[in-house]
Amino acid sequence: MTGQTSSHQNQGAGRTPTPRRVVVAGGGPAAHRFADAMQARGLDGWHVTVLTEEAHLPYDRVALSKALTDADVDLTLGTASMWDHESLSLQTGERVTGIDTAGRTVTTAAGTVYPYDELVVATGSDAARLPIPGSELTHVYRTLEDVRAINKAITDLTEKLGRKVNAVTIGGGLLGLESAAGTEQLGATPIVINGSPWLMNTQLDEGAGQALGRLIEAKGFTVHGGVFPSEVLSDDDGQVTGVLMADGRIIDADLVIVAIGVKPRDELFRAANETAPLFDLGPRGGVVISDGCETQVPGIWAIGEVANFGGMCLGLVAPANTMAEIVADRLHGGDATFPGFDTATKLKLSGVDVASFGDAFARTGHALEIVYADPARGVYQKIVTTDDAKTLLGGIFVGDAAPYTSLRPMLGRELAAEPGAYLTAAGGGDAGVDVLETQLPDDAILCSCNNVAAGSIRDAVNGCGACEGNAPVRELGELKGCTRAGTSCGSCVPMLKKLLEGELTKSGVEVSKALCEHIALSRQELFDAIRVLELTSFEEIMARYGTGSGCDICKPTIANILASQNSAYVLDAGRGTLQDTNDRALANMQKDGTYSVVPRIAGGEITPKKLGVIAAVAEQYGLYTKITGGQRIDMFGARLEQLPEIWKLLVDAGFESGQAYGKSLRTVKSCVGSTWCRFGVQDSVAMAIRLELRYRGLRSPHKLKMGVSGCARECAEARGKDVGVIATADGWNLYVGGNGGATPAHAQLLAKDLDDETLIRYIDRYFMYYIRTADRLQRTARWQEELDGGIKHVEDVVVHDTLGIAADLEAAMAKHVDTYVDEWADTLKDPERLRRFRSFVNAPDQKDDSITFVSDDRGQMRPATAEEKALALQQPVLIGSSIPVRATAPELLDKNEV
Repeated sequence: MTGQTSSHQNQGAGRTPTPRRVVVAGGGPAAHRFADAMQARGLDGWHVTVLTEEAHLPYDRVALSKALTDADVDLTLGTASMWDHESLSLQTGERVTGIDTAGRTVTTAAGTVYPYDELVVATGSDAARLPIPGSELTHVYRTLEDVRAINKAITDLTEKLGRKVNAVTIGGGLLGLESAAGTEQLGATPIVINGSPWLMNTQLDEGAGQALGRLIEAKGFTVHGGVFPSEVLSDDDGQVTGVLMADGRIIDADLVIVAIGVKPRDELFRAANETAPLFDLGPRGGVVISDGCETQVPGIWAIGEVANFGGMCLGLVAPANTMAEIVADRLHGGDATFPGFDTATKLKLSGVDVASFGDAFARTGHALEIVYADPARGVYQKIVTTDDAKTLLGGIFVGDAAPYTSLRPMLGRELAAEPGAYLTAAGGGDAGVDVLETQLPDDAILCSCNNVAAGSIRDAVNGCGACEGNAPVRELGELKGCTRAGTSCGSCVPMLKKLLEGELTKSGVEVSKALCEHIALSRQELFDAIRVLELTSFEEIMARYGTGSGCDICKPTIANILASQNSAYVLDAGRGTLQDTNDRALANMQKDGTYSVVPRIAGGEITPKKLGVIAAVAEQYGLYTKITGGQRIDMFGARLEQLPEIWKLLVDAGFESGQAYGKSLRTVKSCVGSTWCRFGVQDSVAMAIRLELRYRGLRSPHKLKMGVSGCARECAEARGKDVGVIATADGWNLYVGGNGGATPAHAQLLAKDLDDETLIRYIDRYFMYYIRTADRLQRTARWQEELDGGIKHVEDVVVHDTLGIAADLEAAMAKHVDTYVDEWADTLKDPERLRRFRSFVNAPDQKDDSITFVSDDRGQMRPATAEEKALALQQPVLIGSSIPVRATAPELLDKNEV
């Protein structure tokens, strides 16, 4: 039986040439993209037949996780109507089993023969299987049927067992983590087994991988890293009971999913090679292609995961789409070439952002790595540049991937600012990212999946040539449909939205200021609504102003707004789950999973007795101590379960939380002032203490810092602070809007020669106006810059009360002052609150033995490196008086000190 192709006749005008027959073996995303690309270039003179073994229309494999949790979701790519074109034919349930290169035909499993003039092989890949006993009892995570089977298995097992299912995923890469996250959403207990010591080791370096591990473990995942499974165990009925590990441990399991990678489905080429060596195959599989996506046999092309280019086959959507476009271009007479694989990846896992792109491991000669690890927020950010710190080579982001969408299009280009300006977690704010958004070159690729440049986006917004009447695009959905940008993995959508808004603003079109997709109000509008209606819970707010269950943008924003409205305990009434990592622990998480303890030392003034308490606590718990730039003492290295013990000692001695973990007032730095200094003209210490005690615990859009200098010599560096106070012979000069970080800004003079009470009134007004009107995570410097009128507007509102809200702002601050309660003192009073402070939720008495310290040559302790940890496991030595610390460097093994 021979498959028929269309041959169009033009009666009365003679016979038209027979269309050239293109057969596509495979019906995945690459095949769909090829058919779409052919149709976009014109199908006159062509007939394309797509043969897919699955029963479905081509669907989006990137979104398989949606089908895992929702069996009814529609993942169909494009529109079904595209297959109605007379020159396009989609044959489902047809698996190609052989190629006759001489006769130019393919044969399917059903025995159907399809002749071709051009053959495009897009057979993709299969899920790799484990070569261990019991592997036949496992599930794989590759097709729509696979994920639907997992969904059904978890549902059935939950009902059968009458408890949560232990769902083990073997594989800690992209697919493995997506799979584990899906099982968690289905109500199972997610357990991940990963042969590498850290997760996503192909995309992330050790620091990022360890950070990711800590973040997902904090969300209830269990991760077993650095060891391989040796057998899947089952009972006599074939029900999975566990996984035997190579080290002898048995991990309880009711269901096992294998997601350890994929292998190219190159069996068509291997079968053809049995009669003659026609095709070159890669050492790890896949048919070798040229930069035009041609195989060694004329008329046969390969695209997607089955294609081996440069010794690699990659299961990523961007290169597959690029290959499909190249073949379509070549068939239409073009000369497009494949530039190589784009390995950029982005994953959203249970609220944790992960992204990697370019030379993420800094393998380029003399490359620089600019790294910021923010344990307080559970964030790891790295940018890789050339040795002159100018050209972007790559990056890794865990926990906060906000810069990814803006940096990704700049790969290989010169950055417009210092690299640190783009590390938002390091205090760079959004300044560096803003520069990228406004200066992104037209030829920079914004959507790598579909190869859409920034210039194409701008052209569409300002007048889309592809749209009827060259109409400009005004909506994000319309822009995605017109340009294809953001229609695959979706990671470029935030940048796409910003470009759209920027172009609309330039055109004088009003742009939506919605907080996120769940809340249509801006942060300022939401703040005012919550304040006026006196809403007190996330549920109330979402019921009135939101949709869905919220996201990583609106949840912490609402938590921050609620905290700034009153001084209620920040983790009560369901607010704990809305907070950032550091707020949930009331402490800053460090790079090794320990926490820092920072008591308030107002104005930097402390009695010898209290210094003695800090020294005793640090010595008892073996903590690293450091004087900070804000004139207080940080103690590092406390385990989560030790925090209440430490704070009990500090609170009893009269200390309170220094709020180092919050989006709130951090410190008020001061010089020694007129009390001791011969140049001082005002008592700067007394004023600093007064200000710190007044504004302590004040929650705001971002952290706040203050400084008070006793004379114009400015020893407290007050003009580098959000609010700076400098003494004069006639009073105080008030400066506002100063920020440090990667993009520093000097504070600007707001008022001069103020008495004490006027100074405080103005600061009350300034802070409350900022809290009510600034955007989420916007520092005071950026806020002032964006205000219409800048510092003059601030002066009009704060000093001259042009808006008539001064009394309201002062009353709001007075309410904060009157209701302030120290969070740690409150925590220690309530056993339920103390339950949060455990390293292991299901084992409250178990300590985290993975935490290891070493002594340095300055007599202080520090987190051990990976190599030192490995040595410690071989030669553990207990050091210190009350916590287990391993000295891991060989030269330290005979020391009994930290």
